[in-house]
Amino acid sequence: MKTLLLIRHAKATHESGYSDFERPLTEKGIHGAEKMAQHLQEKGIIPQLFVTSPALRTHQTANIFTDTLNLAPATINKGIYDAGETTLMRIINELPDDQDFVALVGHNPAVSQILYTLSGATKDVPPGTVALIEFDLDNWQEIYEDSGKLTYYDNPKI
Repeated sequence: MKTLLLIRHAKATHESGYSDFERPLTEKGIHGAEKMAQHLQEKGIIPQLFVTSPALRTHQTANIFTDTLNLAPATINKGIYDAGETTLMRIINELPDDQDFVALVGHNPAVSQILYTLSGATKDVPPGTVALIEFDLDNWQEIYEDSGKLTYYDNPKI
């Protein structure tokens, strides 16, 4: 069985002076990511591997999660930044099969789109959202549209 934890980066600044790629998390975003990571820890939802976009806000979000969960730093995948649904599906299909539980930290609208594509779940995905999808499949390459089931969903607003 493969399990994917989709995480939309936490709330980032919209202040001028930053390129989109360099936007940092706000204090609210940092606290929201800490809250979500603590919720996962309390529920025993601990991925084996984190994969993140290289953008500052996603990298910061991933670092908060990996620090809280006492995991190795996230692997950076450049393809996640500016990815659409098709690119995210390819990235998921290429995840290492020796890892059964992977977290992917990315951006909207792609996170919302891939959540719906994989599970059929229509959920609001505000910054900091976590969505756990389980697949009754043995290889990441076998994952396809509607092959997963949303088993956990949370965001800092709940």
